Amino acid sequence: MDQTTRKLIDEFSPMWTNKQIWEFEQIHEDLRFDMAYVKPGEYDEQSWKSKLAFTDSEIRDTTVRSFDNLIDGNELWIAEKGQNKLDNEHIPYLMAVMADIMIEEEICLNFRVDEGFLIVSIDSNADVIDCKEFFEGFYHLATGFNYDTDTGIPDDETEAEIYLTRLQEEFDEKMKDRLGDKYLPGNNDPDTINTK
Repeated sequence: MDQTTRKLIDEFSPMWTNKQIWEFEQIHEDLRFDMAYVKPGEYDEQSWKSKLAFTDSEIRDTTVRSFDNLIDGNELWIAEKGQNKLDNEHIPYLMAVMADIMIEEEICLNFRVDEGFLIVSIDSNADVIDCKEFFEGFYHLATGFNYDTDTGIPDDETEAEIYLTRLQEEFDEKMKDRLGDKYLPGNNDPDTINTK
């Protein structure tokens, strides 16, 4: 995994859960950003006037609709609506949302903060190990197993439950070693709406 991305994930770990994302979006109903796709190394003020700029936009909808721009090798520069910079509180939210969008496609991303913007690009150098490491940073976003393929899960319900419990415990142990007390085992999401 890209070292800058690793540092950013470590800085904001544990990354947000889907529940936290949902709660944050409930509290901040009009959560919109300015975004611009830019060729690497070519960002300037004019980028916000290009046809690849999406001002006052919703992150998930814009990214899904304009995804080809990332595939074409562009970077996505993200700022607060009308502010030309990004508040730190939005960085983990945006990273988790972007990772969630990419999970189904199994596309690894690079993240960096530069000139006050969060910059997102596809990690075209990532191999299988890099991708595994990237998505483990967002462990809570994993949506389960792909039942269309042979997962190695026993057919017997009791054996399957034992097998999956053991896998979860092994994974919990690994993440506990990595994140310590910040790790939330299983689906124990924090109640962020009622936290002061």
